[in-house]
Amino acid sequence: MGWVVLGLLALASGLVLWRMRVAPALWSLVGAAMMLGAIGYSIQGRPGLAGVSAQEQRERRTIDPSLKELRQAMFGRFNFEESYFVAADALLSSGAVAPAAQVMLGGVYKAPKSAALWTWLGMMLVEKDGGTLSPAAKLAFEQGMRLAPKHPGPVFFYGLALARTNDFARTRELWLRALTLTPRDASFRQDIAVRLVLVDRLLEMQAQERRAGAGEPQ
Repeated sequence: MGWVVLGLLALASGLVLWRMRVAPALWSLVGAAMMLGAIGYSIQGRPGLAGVSAQEQRERRTIDPSLKELRQAMFGRFNFEESYFVAADALLSSGAVAPAAQVMLGGVYKAPKSAALWTWLGMMLVEKDGGTLSPAAKLAFEQGMRLAPKHPGPVFFYGLALARTNDFARTRELWLRALTLTPRDASFRQDIAVRLVLVDRLLEMQAQERRAGAGEPQ
């Protein structure tokens, strides 16, 4: 639905520019802005989030279904860790953000050597702190990577958390590492590769905007 809305906005913008007789040379700037928003939506958007009031959005959260599928592909299904994931997801969707983080904290207390549980604890702490990467969340992600240094999961989700803080350079570094760690026949390899291409394009567009703002040649 988000992409449909984006397409309608692009069409409406074009009609407005045409009716206002804006010079065609300026159309590229509008197109670049739309593309920047589209790439950002692809990386950070949550299409599963219900369209509710701003107050309710602050209280209710949800994990993108595609990320749940990616989590299952990386960490497995019907295992010990999955029971904690499902419980945390349910609490998050009901608005109990802090209890969702507490569930994951209980998980790592029960299984302190589980890289998957440490990784998702990091994700829940990011949710709890309103999309920011607190020292506690950073510690959780880093512990996940220490426990499974050759597993792409902790690296990928750490990169995702950084993307939500707009640290796209560091995100690219981690996602490239995650792709390198992913076997070529893994079902989720393409998902990581696509996100890496999108963040590359976003970084390129940001660099072009900085050069344009500084008056440098493109």
